[in-house]
Amino acid sequence: MENVCGWIAQAGNSSVRARLSGTQKADWLVIGAGITGLCAAHTLAEMHPQARIVVVDRQRAAQGASARNSGFVVAHEHPGNDELIGNQGFAGFEVDTSIGRVASEEVRKRIARHGIECDFRDCGYFFAVSDPGKLTHVEAKLATLQAVGASAQFLQGEQLIQKLGTRHYQAAIWCGNGNALLQPAKYVKGLLDALPDNVTLYENTDITGLERLDKGRIRANGIDASIEAKQVLVCLNAFIPRTGIDDSATFPMELSASLTRPLSDEEFRAIGGVEPWGVLSTRPLGATVRLTPDRRVMIRNTAEYRSRDLSDSELLHRRKHHVLGLQRRFPWLTEQDIHYTWTGHLSASRTGQPYFAKVEEGLFAVAGCNGSGVARGTLWGRLLAELASGASSPILQSVMHRAQPGWLPPRPLLDIGAMLRMRVEAVRARTEI
Repeated sequence: MENVCGWIAQAGNSSVRARLSGTQKADWLVIGAGITGLCAAHTLAEMHPQARIVVVDRQRAAQGASARNSGFVVAHEHPGNDELIGNQGFAGFEVDTSIGRVASEEVRKRIARHGIECDFRDCGYFFAVSDPGKLTHVEAKLATLQAVGASAQFLQGEQLIQKLGTRHYQAAIWCGNGNALLQPAKYVKGLLDALPDNVTLYENTDITGLERLDKGRIRANGIDASIEAKQVLVCLNAFIPRTGIDDSATFPMELSASLTRPLSDEEFRAIGGVEPWGVLSTRPLGATVRLTPDRRVMIRNTAEYRSRDLSDSELLHRRKHHVLGLQRRFPWLTEQDIHYTWTGHLSASRTGQPYFAKVEEGLFAVAGCNGSGVARGTLWGRLLAELASGASSPILQSVMHRAQPGWLPPRPLLDIGAMLRMRVEAVRARTEI
């Protein structure tokens, strides 16, 4: 079967950009043309309008992992038990939320500044469960979310059914005032199409390594070309090791998702003509589901620690898993109703915090959006460009203080431990898939 992202198919293609050729020079080089890399390029162009800024991507720009996520603009995370107000972890949750709110606002600013049409809905979303036992300490969670500036409401029974149009979910916390939804491929394509004139983008350019030269310059080597720059920003998230940065303490996760045809008028009336919505599970491997503005249903209910991409046959197997999840929520949907199925990667860390660093003189990198790539990726790009430019701010200092992704064991111990953890989490989340 074809691995085709429904978001990208709907967003359409931007003009094809050339591959890097020969030996070139630039003032700034950004590796990676996803949300983080493009926002970094925008910020550099604003701060250094006379500089030559080059962005390279190993495939088509704006069509990688950034365009393949579920489109949740995360300001407020679901708090863990140790993060509830009154517990020791609340102070860290408060700081992380302050960063998340700035990140969410950064998305809104980019959309407004560049006039990006990306189906943005400032409507919040739901932390919802089929098994009410998987949504505990509700009053404490409501108090915690409200204490950090979120709007939060507990829903169950008929009240929840009227919001979502399905009886699958039995309990939920709706969380707003910062949390939002958008079409991710349209958003990142909008960032791409709005690149300033002093930014040059090269597509289908695979950087195979970085080489230190004299006078502080760095050469990024490709297969048949290279580019030299004084300052290099690596914005590859899950793929950061491709540039030789192996100590980020982050690791890749491969996810797969499907998007259905639009619901018919009759089907839409049957579920109550509800407003578009998004649902995140309270379990790490529970399903992420959306009802989009054009009445399609998106589901992502597989996530795996993998060192290689899914094959076509493996993706077909994941698609059948998507069908089961769809039918738990909307029983009439079948595999024939799925229009698109695709894979994507996210960059994760053990602590949930990013790797955000000046690696060495002239080299800066970020990885580890931990499933919040729309908002965090947008902010990370701006802040990485500011860090590389010698700027400082309270939010940059907060991010750098929190950027402690945690120690990871060497492979193969990492591989064994991660796979075992994933199996345990899959069992815990089985009612939420």
